[in-house]
Amino acid sequence: MLLELIVENYAVVEQARIRFQEGLNILTGETGSGKSLVVDSLGLLLGARASAEMIRTGESRARIAGIFSIHRTAEVRAMLNEAGVDFASDEELIIEREIAANGKSRAFVSNRPATTAYLRQLAPALGDIHGQNEQQRLFSTQAQRELLDEYARSEGQLTQVAEAFAEWRELQQRLAELTQNEQEKLRLLDLWTFQRNEIDGVKPAPGEDAILEQEKKVLQNVTRLQENASAAFDLLYEGQDSATTQLRQAMKRLDDLTRIDQSLSDTAASLKQAVVVIDEAAFAVRDYLGRLEGDPSRLEDVESRLAALDRLKRKYGGTIDEVLAFREDVARKADEVENAAEHRIALEKQIESARERYVKLASELTDMRTEAATKLSKQVESELKSLAMAGTRFQIDVRSGPPTAAGVDEIAFVVAPNRGEELRSLERIASGGELSRIALALKTAAGTGNQQGTMHTLVFDEIDAGIGGAAAAAVGRRLKTLSRTNQVICVTHLAQIAGFADHHYAVSKREKKGRVTTQVEELKRDERAREIGRMLSGEHVTAEALRHAEQLIQAGRGS
Repeated sequence: MLLELIVENYAVVEQARIRFQEGLNILTGETGSGKSLVVDSLGLLLGARASAEMIRTGESRARIAGIFSIHRTAEVRAMLNEAGVDFASDEELIIEREIAANGKSRAFVSNRPATTAYLRQLAPALGDIHGQNEQQRLFSTQAQRELLDEYARSEGQLTQVAEAFAEWRELQQRLAELTQNEQEKLRLLDLWTFQRNEIDGVKPAPGEDAILEQEKKVLQNVTRLQENASAAFDLLYEGQDSATTQLRQAMKRLDDLTRIDQSLSDTAASLKQAVVVIDEAAFAVRDYLGRLEGDPSRLEDVESRLAALDRLKRKYGGTIDEVLAFREDVARKADEVENAAEHRIALEKQIESARERYVKLASELTDMRTEAATKLSKQVESELKSLAMAGTRFQIDVRSGPPTAAGVDEIAFVVAPNRGEELRSLERIASGGELSRIALALKTAAGTGNQQGTMHTLVFDEIDAGIGGAAAAAVGRRLKTLSRTNQVICVTHLAQIAGFADHHYAVSKREKKGRVTTQVEELKRDERAREIGRMLSGEHVTAEALRHAEQLIQAGRGS
């Protein structure tokens, strides 16, 4: 649930702090007052795209912040815990967006940097915004399919269908590549065979060149290495004044000393250990010296081998690993051409198996959609009755279509707003008011509301477009019903809807220091009546409008 929305330097809003409540929160105001800016601000917190053009003129940045209660939102808490995000002990979550003048934006979740993609991931569990754009989106067959799939809870089945489709298409592509340009592949067979044989002739091993380069460096510097190793051995062990000799003499002195004074016994023990370490180092140098041997023929072999490896790397890849990968690729291509008939038969069997798996999974998905379509259609019709559209028929058609990653179904929402009319697609509905109410019915029936005790935030912007009178009252009544189990935030121009508010906010423009700014104020009872009166009669509120406003408030309170 959204507890508080803070908006700073966003469009014409200099600073606004809105405390929302449970129930039905209504925002009203004159056209152009900035009502939709409140909804847009919330959209930014839920991952909408930011634009530098929305920064208030003269300011360097805009800031939006929202405080959400996640007390009854287990899904959000689980996502936050998975991402390692801390939230307050009272289970309030703070989300912030900052927009800079250069167009870049930053997001924070509980003061921790976050991506807008993560905000979009959190969004479905925090709030759902429904506006005019979404009504237009409902015309899309893809949007209709997605809504039905959400209602059917078919996400797992969809994933399996998409994976099966991808596998089927990949195998078909491989078969197409195998059969096309047969003559060209036969011509290339000689090249592929030559390349494979050339690499096989050298037989490069992973990491071989690095080992040989090190050996080459040693062979080229044998004399210098022998001199240094011999000198080091003399200094450590063999020479008259070697480190070992000096340490043993010192150790003998300390042994004699500790017979009288034990205070240096630990030092004497450390010295004995140092003698052991020096001896081991000396013997390691001696062994190394014994292995050093100048061998011109071996150097020649190493350089020849490195040259052969370099030729392969120049032709087939910058590293031996890339050369070996190239070899595997041309070997596979050559094998496919040499054994094309066998490969074709094997691929055809794999394709048929993949097709059968896809068809089975897609058929199961169709069954899920068909069952869900029947249930959802009945629920939408029931919702439409409560929205003053009792005679409306609504139907979801699940039609057979071409195979895709989303199955073999084409989904179509069709409606007959009046008795006796034929079912038509949503985009052919002339009345915007009918479309608004159908969108609200779909939103409600599809289960966007309360689930498993969760207080969800539903935001409606311009849901009253094209309606009035009894239809407006019906929409207000339905929003009121929704608000009993959800937090509902609604922007409206209609007094009939505003009368149902549990909490009423007026959005207005004021002039401050020679500039216009938008303000948002929660209204008290008498202020509500005046605002609704203004919505009924215009700028000059009449006594009759005030009486009608009181009636609407009273009626809304009794709903």
